Amino acid sequence: MANLTVVNVDDEYPALQLVKQYCEQIQDVELLASFQNPEEALDFLKTHQVDLVIFDINMPRINGVELLQQLPDRPLCIFLTLESKYAVKAFELDVVHYLVKPVDFDTFKKAVNKAKDFLQFKNSVNNRYQEDYIMFKSNYVMNKVFLKDILWIQGFGEYIMLMTPLKKYMILERMSNFEEKFHDFGFIRIHKSYIVLSEHINSYDSGSVYLKNGEQLPLGRTYKKTLREHLG
Repeated sequence: MANLTVVNVDDEYPALQLVKQYCEQIQDVELLASFQNPEEALDFLKTHQVDLVIFDINMPRINGVELLQQLPDRPLCIFLTLESKYAVKAFELDVVHYLVKPVDFDTFKKAVNKAKDFLQFKNSVNNRYQEDYIMFKSNYVMNKVFLKDILWIQGFGEYIMLMTPLKKYMILERMSNFEEKFHDFGFIRIHKSYIVLSEHINSYDSGSVYLKNGEQLPLGRTYKKTLREHLG
């Protein structure tokens, strides 16, 4: 597996040094640069592609949230800060994790490994048109699943559950992201919490979608027209 490239931004030098020490202890992680000045970090990130940024939030001139919002090609992000009050805003930006200082090594490592898993899934998705399958880690095991075998997906916040005929998988991915990536493959939203591969649909009525294997899923009122147009 290629290294997860990281940039750390924090106006406190001891915090930068701690993250550097932590990154050196995690396999397949490469800390490319550390910045105390967020404006210098912004210039660097506009010209260098990185996988993960670790931002403090309360910094002079520009805070971590504003810094992330200004990035044209937004990388994965972990916020590492003293305050918890920005957590809601952070997750609206789809950050990988929100850590409140002080953070021990094990907690930091779990957050970084979460980013590694997400990146691996993302890279698998980017290659889907070659093989029409995705690779991802679930319950500490790497899995290969063909898209045609996914019956339906259920969303749970920043996670989704993939249901196949033989097994279900819980993976780190927002449902809206999956829908956008795989809409052209035939996946369609039928409910705020459900996406279905259209070839598995047998029929539907005013409140439910019935799959060919006999399963019944809820049909949201706002999704009926889209489903009807999609199925013809």
